[in-house]
Amino acid sequence: MQLGAFSISLSVKDLEASRAFYKDLGFEDFGGAAEHGYAIMKNGETLIGLFQGMFEGNLLTFNPGWDQSAQNVDAFDDVRAIKAHLQAKGHAVSQEQGGDEGPASFVVIDPDGNPILIDQHR
Repeated sequence: MQLGAFSISLSVKDLEASRAFYKDLGFEDFGGAAEHGYAIMKNGETLIGLFQGMFEGNLLTFNPGWDQSAQNVDAFDDVRAIKAHLQAKGHAVSQEQGGDEGPASFVVIDPDGNPILIDQHR
Protein backbone atom coordinates (compact mmCIF):
# COMPACT_ATOMS: atom_id res chain seq x y z
CA MET A 1 0.00 0.00 0.00
CA GLN A 2 1.35 3.42 -1.01
CA LEU A 3 0.48 6.08 1.57
CA GLY A 4 2.18 9.01 -0.18
CA ALA A 5 4.03 11.92 1.39
CA PHE A 6 4.67 11.70 5.12
CA SER A 7 4.75 14.54 7.62
CA ILE A 8 4.19 15.17 11.27
CA SER A 9 1.44 17.66 12.02
CA LEU A 10 2.10 19.58 15.22
CA SER A 11 -0.52 21.46 17.18
CA VAL A 12 1.27 24.68 18.20
CA LYS A 13 0.40 27.49 20.62
CA ASP A 14 2.16 30.29 18.70
CA LEU A 15 2.59 29.75 14.97
CA GLU A 16 5.22 32.46 14.48
CA ALA A 17 7.32 31.31 17.45
CA SER A 18 7.20 27.73 16.14
CA ARG A 19 8.10 28.83 12.59
CA ALA A 20 11.11 30.74 13.97
CA PHE A 21 12.21 27.72 16.01
CA TYR A 22 12.02 25.31 13.08
CA LYS A 23 13.84 27.82 10.87
CA ASP A 24 16.63 27.75 13.46
CA LEU A 25 16.70 23.96 12.96
CA GLY A 26 17.20 24.45 9.22
CA PHE A 27 13.61 24.16 7.99
CA GLU A 28 12.32 26.50 5.29
CA ASP A 29 8.80 27.68 4.55
CA PHE A 30 7.22 25.31 2.05
CA GLY A 31 3.51 26.10 2.14
CA GLY A 32 0.61 27.08 4.29
CA ALA A 33 -1.18 30.28 5.14
CA ALA A 34 -0.38 32.11 8.36
CA GLU A 35 -3.68 33.98 8.14
CA HIS A 36 -5.41 30.58 8.33
CA GLY A 37 -3.24 29.37 11.21
CA TYR A 38 -0.87 26.93 9.56
CA ALA A 39 2.56 26.61 7.98
CA ILE A 40 4.23 23.71 6.20
CA MET A 41 8.00 23.60 6.58
CA LYS A 42 10.60 21.45 4.87
CA ASN A 43 14.20 20.37 5.53
CA GLY A 44 15.48 18.06 2.80
CA GLU A 45 12.75 15.44 2.44
CA THR A 46 11.39 16.04 5.97
CA LEU A 47 8.06 17.83 6.26
CA ILE A 48 6.52 19.37 9.37
CA GLY A 49 3.09 20.96 9.47
CA LEU A 50 2.51 23.59 12.17
CA PHE A 51 -1.16 24.16 13.02
CA GLN A 52 -2.44 26.73 15.50
CA GLY A 53 -5.96 26.21 16.83
CA MET A 54 -6.96 23.51 14.32
CA PHE A 55 -6.76 20.32 16.38
CA GLU A 56 -5.60 19.01 19.73
CA GLY A 57 -2.43 16.96 19.96
CA ASN A 58 -0.10 15.90 17.20
CA LEU A 59 -0.82 13.72 14.17
CA LEU A 60 1.11 11.55 11.79
CA THR A 61 -0.04 12.56 8.31
CA PHE A 62 0.10 10.77 4.96
CA ASN A 63 -0.94 12.32 1.65
CA PRO A 64 -1.78 9.70 -1.00
CA GLY A 65 -1.01 10.90 -4.51
CA TRP A 66 1.80 13.26 -3.46
CA ASP A 67 5.55 12.88 -3.13
CA GLN A 68 7.58 14.65 -0.42
CA SER A 69 7.58 17.84 -2.54
CA ALA A 70 3.76 17.88 -2.81
CA GLN A 71 4.01 16.92 -6.47
CA ASN A 72 1.45 14.58 -7.97
CA VAL A 73 2.48 10.98 -8.47
CA ASP A 74 0.62 8.70 -10.81
CA ALA A 75 -0.51 5.24 -9.89
CA PHE A 76 -1.25 5.88 -6.23
CA ASP A 77 -3.55 4.14 -3.75
CA ASP A 78 -6.73 6.18 -3.35
CA VAL A 79 -7.69 7.23 0.18
CA ARG A 80 -10.95 5.26 -0.09
CA ALA A 81 -9.05 2.05 -0.94
CA ILE A 82 -6.73 2.61 2.02
CA LYS A 83 -9.73 3.18 4.29
CA ALA A 84 -11.48 0.03 3.02
CA HIS A 85 -8.31 -2.00 3.57
CA LEU A 86 -7.98 -0.79 7.17
CA GLN A 87 -11.66 -1.38 7.90
CA ALA A 88 -11.42 -4.90 6.46
CA LYS A 89 -8.58 -5.52 8.93
CA GLY A 90 -10.88 -4.43 11.77
CA HIS A 91 -9.61 -0.88 12.36
CA ALA A 92 -12.12 1.85 13.10
CA VAL A 93 -11.86 5.09 11.13
CA SER A 94 -13.29 8.47 12.07
CA GLN A 95 -13.48 12.06 10.90
CA GLU A 96 -14.23 10.98 7.35
CA GLN A 97 -14.38 13.79 4.78
CA GLY A 98 -15.00 13.77 1.03
CA GLY A 99 -17.08 11.90 -1.50
CA ASP A 100 -16.70 9.00 -3.90
CA GLU A 101 -13.72 10.50 -5.74
CA GLY A 102 -11.18 13.29 -5.48
CA PRO A 103 -10.01 14.86 -2.21
CA ALA A 104 -10.94 12.98 0.95
CA SER A 105 -9.53 12.12 4.35
CA PHE A 106 -10.00 10.05 7.48
CA VAL A 107 -8.30 9.38 10.80
CA VAL A 108 -7.31 6.00 12.21
CA ILE A 109 -5.85 5.48 15.69
CA ASP A 110 -2.88 3.17 16.23
CA PRO A 111 -2.79 0.70 19.18
CA ASP A 112 -1.01 3.28 21.36
CA GLY A 113 -3.58 6.01 20.76
CA ASN A 114 -1.65 7.96 18.13
CA PRO A 115 -3.93 9.52 15.50
CA ILE A 116 -2.95 9.04 11.87
CA LEU A 117 -4.49 11.33 9.27
CA ILE A 118 -4.76 9.99 5.73
CA ASP A 119 -5.40 13.17 3.72
CA GLN A 120 -5.66 13.02 -0.08
CA HIS A 121 -5.71 16.39 -1.86
CA ARG A 122 -6.39 15.21 -5.40
